Amino acid sequence: MNTLIDAALTWRAQDPDADTVARLDELIAGSESGDSSAQAELASAFAGPLEFGTAGLRGPLGPGPARMNRVVVTQAAAGFGRWLIAAGHQGGKVIVGYDARYKSVDFARDTAEVLAAQGFTPLLTERVTPTPVVAFGIREYGCVAGIVVTASHNPAQDNGYKVYLGDGSQIVPPTDTEIAARIVDVAARPLSEVPRSDAYQLLGDELVDAYVAHAASLLPESAPRQVSWAYTAMHGVGARVIEAVAAAAGLPAPVVVRAQHDPDPDFPTVPFPNPEEPGAIDLAVALAREQGVDLVVANDPDADRCAAAVEIDGTWRMLTGDELGSLLAEDALRRGVTGVYASSIVSSSLLPRLAAAYGQPYEATLTGFKWIGRVPGLAFGYEEAIGYCCDPRAVPDKDGITAGLRLLALTASLRAEGLTLADRLDEIARTYGLHTTAQLAVRVEEESLITDAMARLRANPPATLLGEPVTVTDLAQGGDLPPTDGVRLEGETLRVVVRPSGTEPKLKCYLEVRATPEASRDVRAARSAAAADAPAPDRWRDRVSGARARSHYSRMYSWPYSLGSIRPRSAFSARCRLTLSEPLVRRVSTAASASERSSSTRCCTASRWRVGKLASARAAAPVASA
Repeated sequence: MNTLIDAALTWRAQDPDADTVARLDELIAGSESGDSSAQAELASAFAGPLEFGTAGLRGPLGPGPARMNRVVVTQAAAGFGRWLIAAGHQGGKVIVGYDARYKSVDFARDTAEVLAAQGFTPLLTERVTPTPVVAFGIREYGCVAGIVVTASHNPAQDNGYKVYLGDGSQIVPPTDTEIAARIVDVAARPLSEVPRSDAYQLLGDELVDAYVAHAASLLPESAPRQVSWAYTAMHGVGARVIEAVAAAAGLPAPVVVRAQHDPDPDFPTVPFPNPEEPGAIDLAVALAREQGVDLVVANDPDADRCAAAVEIDGTWRMLTGDELGSLLAEDALRRGVTGVYASSIVSSSLLPRLAAAYGQPYEATLTGFKWIGRVPGLAFGYEEAIGYCCDPRAVPDKDGITAGLRLLALTASLRAEGLTLADRLDEIARTYGLHTTAQLAVRVEEESLITDAMARLRANPPATLLGEPVTVTDLAQGGDLPPTDGVRLEGETLRVVVRPSGTEPKLKCYLEVRATPEASRDVRAARSAAAADAPAPDRWRDRVSGARARSHYSRMYSWPYSLGSIRPRSAFSARCRLTLSEPLVRRVSTAASASERSSSTRCCTASRWRVGKLASARAAAPVASA
């Protein structure tokens, strides 16, 4: 413990942030007095450096090298600057933006000051700005790189640091390890040796104005514009921009969820500010039902993702990421957009069928827009986690604002023909066969549980799923794509991909069942068949009892099987409740004792200045603890 205290005191001496210094003092005092929780948190905060990867940095706020704080961000900025210099970009422009999370503006300013001292010309946004707008600014201003301080849709206690290169794309290996090595070099020296300068430039409304004008130009003058919509910004920074884009494009203003409209780093109405999470868009759906609008559009907090909800067969529900992806892709193909259509290996297998029908090439990529955005000749790309690239020439990354614009335009076009998005989904299913997908996401406290589960699955995979023989592919072995940590099980009419999340402590299972066009002519019957429950085997049914989701979403989500002691955060939608065979359950299950990353555990690693509000928000949240 003395060694740990010494490390904490050394860290304290260089920390420029009074908030993290105060929190560190509390942890040191608690640890010295024998407080086990303080000792555990202090040990966790100094367990090792926060890893810089292709997603940059992301983690909970707080003191120590394993947390997001001004020391870590200053080291990251200096290391990235050194890498840029070594790559021949000395003196170039670097755009720096930030969201509305705690400490985001401080991290962005630190970054601008460090890069300015290294001879770059930092362009720092004057106010909170959506991630895709910053990404747009890279090409707009001829920058050699871009940085966005954001944790996207992570919980409120997190923050992050996202890096782009001069072509507007995210970094991929080995660039991430090269930058990480530079950061390690900086961290080996006192922080006082990192020079700073205030010779950076501020970007005001001109950046957003340029983005709005460009986005609005994507909608032809002849396009129908009669559409009604409800919108939620999920307490993030997307509202002012997407509303400005809609107005500039001549679309009606939305009715908005006031409780979620303005930026709020506490995300008080949702336990997780991710539109995909059960209950996250309930307020928007309730507003849509009350106002009788055509659809709901939702952005995540940094507005790089887009979700939608519509009324189908008299019931409002959120479209899956794959459903929305197929709508946007098929619309682009109908409009004659030529080029490569791309999606990740965990997304639906429908997109290659759509592209082939219109004579356009298709390319599968690894998960993440760091890969999709780099596809040569990209016309449209998406991944099932509600990320869509509809304007790759301007923003070769997911953009929830232009995706929302395209969705509104499609809805208006269909409405002019007396049709709806639901009608278009039915048409796609009848033409290409019903492709029904869902995701199982398991949040854990210890990431080693995910590693162990993947090892068990690789060691003894099932031979059949739903009685259908499956081919097992270990994606870590590589092949047509670079190696990645994942396992794919595929049969004639189904597919399961199991992989760890790249940004959160989650194990994810991506599921798909397919029907032929002939079997999909009666779409409602085909969907009912896909959603039908198969009875759980008696020999493990007892393990399933009590595992039904206990939120107000329980009527839509249920667990037809158990994952052992790993607790679920979200379950299958009733639209696609697959009863997997017991072998897969046994392979993925873990015997270790684990619970989902609870709010109390996560809060103890958060910074002192906002724990109370988050705890209150979560206590009032509609999703019960697992």
